[in-house]
Amino acid sequence: MRRLSRAVAGLVVALSASPASPQDWVAEGERAVERAQRRTQLDRPAQNVVLMIGDGMSVTTVTAARILEGQLRGEDGEENELAFESLPFVALAKTYNTDQQVPDSAGTMTALVSGVKTRAGVIGLDQRAERGVFDTAGDHAVKTLLEQAEERGMATGVVTTSSVTHATPAACYAHVPERHWENDARLPLAAREADFPDIARQLLELPYGDGPEVVLGGGREHFLPHGSADPEHPAVRGSRLDGRDLTREWTEARPGAHYVWNEQQLLELDPERVAAVLGLFEPDHMHFETDRAGDRAGEPSLSVMTARALDILERDPDGFFLMVEAARIDHGHHLGSAYRALTETIEFSNAVRVVLERTREEETLVLVTADHGHVFTIAGYPTRGNAILGKVVANDRTGVPADDYARDAHGLPYTTLGYHNGPGFAAERPDLRETDTADPSYRQEAAVPLVSETHSGEDVAVYAGGPGAHLVHGVQEQSYFYYAIVEALGWRREPSFFERLFK
Repeated sequence: MRRLSRAVAGLVVALSASPASPQDWVAEGERAVERAQRRTQLDRPAQNVVLMIGDGMSVTTVTAARILEGQLRGEDGEENELAFESLPFVALAKTYNTDQQVPDSAGTMTALVSGVKTRAGVIGLDQRAERGVFDTAGDHAVKTLLEQAEERGMATGVVTTSSVTHATPAACYAHVPERHWENDARLPLAAREADFPDIARQLLELPYGDGPEVVLGGGREHFLPHGSADPEHPAVRGSRLDGRDLTREWTEARPGAHYVWNEQQLLELDPERVAAVLGLFEPDHMHFETDRAGDRAGEPSLSVMTARALDILERDPDGFFLMVEAARIDHGHHLGSAYRALTETIEFSNAVRVVLERTREEETLVLVTADHGHVFTIAGYPTRGNAILGKVVANDRTGVPADDYARDAHGLPYTTLGYHNGPGFAAERPDLRETDTADPSYRQEAAVPLVSETHSGEDVAVYAGGPGAHLVHGVQEQSYFYYAIVEALGWRREPSFFERLFK
């Protein structure tokens, strides 16, 4: 048993650390109240807005990532704080779509950036549009924050680790009844014959202002003509059937516009000379953060892309709107991989830290949230400091860690993290004693067998700081936060504002 105990102890982080005394908790409580009393709401209009989306970042994901980040530093982890958890105002958002109790990203992001809840799978259109029916789009389009910022002469940007045509980034600039219409090859024949614009094309043909100044993420295949070789992966070909090379059209649209496809090219740009940059770093989605170092061409992290976007956008005296998405939190969860989802969340926190360090609180509203959650849970009574990716070691009756793993009703150990459904299902529970559950390839167990784990219908947290951040409070419809942002910017006070919401 002693040998096993040492093995178990290796999965428990910093259990020998001295616990806080009662006096320490009292002192921390006093300091927290004093900090709260010093908070003042900034009623002046925000000059800039940074909207940061942890795609699929449920409250459970935040908690687990907080613990993992602390444990990676050798701490217990529970006392750690992610960068956005320092923001002073917090609310909860109801995430349902108008037609689904459990939502998708197209409908939820449309609510956040347009103020109108809509159907699942529909981008930039109200709930009266029919999914997949192209000729219902024109009458039901709703303007987005990015489009309204462009109307006002502000600089705008979209940064994501997915394809830039994926649902969340696309909701900033596109209006389509089907989220999968990322290039014209994916359009129904009738839509192509009617010259309905696909999502990538809509990015280039934005009718407001001069178009976004920064677009960084993946998705090269949607911008390159059919049959053309990808610059990094020659066996991968462009998808566009219309023969257009949208990367070339981007650079020709205005002086000082650049197209880049690897990290070195992005970092070599002189922000003082860049009018606009389109960075597409993969044919489809970018790598998970844990795999990024193996990219053959060199792929920037989310925090690097965020910093580069700020280098360019912050030069505009009229202010800027920037949307930053950690898309692959969601993808990690769909795979049933807590490791990937949580390491993506930690990198998202790094990107938030970049924004908080680079912007001034009195000028910039920073709003951090998720579009929806996932069926992901923390359970099992693990002892304080137990490895969050590990197997449960509980406390014994005296309150100290037991000498063995906790066991289920059949005598088998189990992990702290798990999923309600997904690819981690097994007809019989495996014996995990010799399994490395912290391995990046490990899939947490799931109760219901599905090829891909699903979203959840739970509320998600919203964190805010800067001008207008005090409007982030209570339990709200997800669409409310659009109105909080436009109030912070002072737009809602314009006499004709509500008349201009619909296109």
